[in-house]
Amino acid sequence: MKSLIIVGDGMADEPVPELDGKTPLQVADTPAMDRIAREGRSGLFETIPADAPTGSAVANLSVLGYDPRIHFHGRGVLEAASLGLQLEDTDLAMRVNLIAVMDGKIASHSAGHVSDAEAELLIRAAADHFKSWQIRIHQGLSYRHVLILPRGSPALKCIPPHDHIGERMEDRLIRPENHEAETTSDLLNKMIMESMNILEHHPVNEKRIREGKLPGNCLWPWSPGRKPAMQTFQELYGVRGAAISAVDLIKGLAVYAGMDVIHVDGATGLYDTNYEGKADAALKALENHDFVYVHVEAPDEAGHEKNLNLKIRCIEDLDKRLIQRVLEGLGDKIDETVISVLPDHPTPISSGKHTRDPIPVAIRHPGLEPDIVTTYSETAAKQGALGMLKEDAFIKLALGK
Repeated sequence: MKSLIIVGDGMADEPVPELDGKTPLQVADTPAMDRIAREGRSGLFETIPADAPTGSAVANLSVLGYDPRIHFHGRGVLEAASLGLQLEDTDLAMRVNLIAVMDGKIASHSAGHVSDAEAELLIRAAADHFKSWQIRIHQGLSYRHVLILPRGSPALKCIPPHDHIGERMEDRLIRPENHEAETTSDLLNKMIMESMNILEHHPVNEKRIREGKLPGNCLWPWSPGRKPAMQTFQELYGVRGAAISAVDLIKGLAVYAGMDVIHVDGATGLYDTNYEGKADAALKALENHDFVYVHVEAPDEAGHEKNLNLKIRCIEDLDKRLIQRVLEGLGDKIDETVISVLPDHPTPISSGKHTRDPIPVAIRHPGLEPDIVTTYSETAAKQGALGMLKEDAFIKLALGK
């Protein structure tokens, strides 16, 4: 039996007044997701433990059956793995965003979704400057990059910038959690302030401002950690897996899990991602893998932007351009494949922040009788036969175990 998991990052939500108390999932036209629910079983899944941060790394670890309380060591180490960076045991790795700071406040966690080409020039300038500080900065995609500090302390209190839009930057600087981390926090805060001097008048940002766009005028490091030790997916579950995502976090998680990372041209992590390319890559990967993990970031980005119409559009594009294409492409093999659809966590448009609320799950398992649920949404899933899933219960069902 083959297994396919499709994750619409952040597509779960809360009741929205503009939608008469319904959620984006409830009003979006999603015939493919509804089919999976109608022909399968539904339920809820606690992906973020009460004592864990509400981040995508934690949530996706849970979806894959890893206990994030043991295996979460910051998203920086996962994104470093995606970029092929080799970490020493004493290296501190952090995610570092290119953000926009306007009038002393965080205006955008993504520098207005700065392009890869623009980011390359900005990151190159910053990396050259901070090289003498023993800080290594490596380019990722768009606003998402990686910082490595040899012998840095991970005992830092950092904030994810997407959760603090509109707040004063200087009120959210890094704080040490113990005395030993003070040197690291001081150095990184100095870097944040210095990065604004380097980037503020960079030609890329001057051009973006002339065009009415937000600048990428500040480096913001967060989610610190050192490299984890994880069992591979093969060791845990005896299956060969592959991952398809535009996001370095997911790619790095796949690397540590021993899964093959499949590149798709035009996969961006935004609403303009190559949905069809991801669908075709998933179908091809299923030919020589037991398990394929497809991750789509677009709904989460729309949630962070508090853009209701865009979030609904992203959900519908995921359904029609990716999931429906996969279902049709499987043909007769659909009854030889366990197909699951779920978000990793909610990203409500009311707050633009991740929450730890349980997420809706639908699993089409050819060996199990369908339950009474006929549509896919947060409300419908509550009526499903799967009940409330915790820890590795979901992945075992999704793998047909």
